[in-house]
Amino acid sequence: MSIKITINHALKKYGSFTAIPDLSLEIKPGEFFTLLGPSGCGKTTLLRMIAGFNTIEGGEFYFGERLINDLDPAKRNIGMVFQNYAIFPHLTVRKNVAFGLQNRKLPKEEIKEKTDKFMNLMKISEYADRLPEKLSGGQQQRVALARALAIEPEVLLMDEPLSNLDAKLRVEMRTVIKEIQNRLGITTVYVTHDQEEAMAISDRIAVMNQGVIQQIGTPKALYQRPANSFVATFIGRTNLMKAKIWVKDGKKGLSFPSGYRLEMKNLTSVQDGQDVLVSVRPEELVIERVGDNKDNQFLPGKVEYSTFLGLNTHYIVEIDGGFRAEIIQESMIDDIIENGTQIELSLKAEKINVFSEDGEVSLVK
Repeated sequence: MSIKITINHALKKYGSFTAIPDLSLEIKPGEFFTLLGPSGCGKTTLLRMIAGFNTIEGGEFYFGERLINDLDPAKRNIGMVFQNYAIFPHLTVRKNVAFGLQNRKLPKEEIKEKTDKFMNLMKISEYADRLPEKLSGGQQQRVALARALAIEPEVLLMDEPLSNLDAKLRVEMRTVIKEIQNRLGITTVYVTHDQEEAMAISDRIAVMNQGVIQQIGTPKALYQRPANSFVATFIGRTNLMKAKIWVKDGKKGLSFPSGYRLEMKNLTSVQDGQDVLVSVRPEELVIERVGDNKDNQFLPGKVEYSTFLGLNTHYIVEIDGGFRAEIIQESMIDDIIENGTQIELSLKAEKINVFSEDGEVSLVK
């Protein structure tokens, strides 16, 4: 049965250092919820507090209506998958998967039935009698996941489970994990620092920095409407550009140092002349034409270099006297624009994000 996880005003300290000052969130029943952020941001600390491996200096943690602050980890009915797999090297695949079931002293027939079920689910039945040393990294991670799921936990916790795998295996395993989680409907909390991985598998993501949640949302919401410049730069790639607000005749927009002006219909309360930070994704900068335009209809730039990557071509462009921006364009049959070429750009006004000068507050509806 899927359960809700509620955290109210969590506090975690290590001596005089406060790792998590005051954190609250709610994870829905059956949700795949990811804690995402740079190393040292507190995501693994929070996961270990949910698991019961770390002490809780303040706040309340609930599984459904049950307060778990002082509950022994073994009694929380959680499954845990670690970065280093943590499977027993001296036990076969079958015995690894059955380990938690044996600890619960279930009947032998039930242990065999559940062990077979989850080995089949993870497609590792053919390796049942092998020792872990005879398995690849991806196969070992499947064993760890099968062992965690075999006990049919209420909550599945995963701490950087794919970081030790190569790129191809990571993509394969994240697909497996998402498919299994969807099929079982188990409430899952997943920790990673890889934003692409988080976006590929999550229902919702909490972006963390220095123990504070910056924003919670779907991958689409975080990418398209980040709450601040930290989220904008951590989720995907972006160009941060300085501009000023103009307000005239009931209209609002952005004015760039080159003189290029862009009307925007989705700005919140702003003032004429206000300094702002503009977040423009590489695909939101559009090369309109080649040439040296002087009428400020477009944003002028100069191609520094390009990289052809098949489907897309990436350009690094100098804009406004020294600022370097990345542009991603669908590759065309025509020749790639040569280095040093003057170009003119437009911005997709409905997609770009505008923040206060310090980057802390979004000014887009």
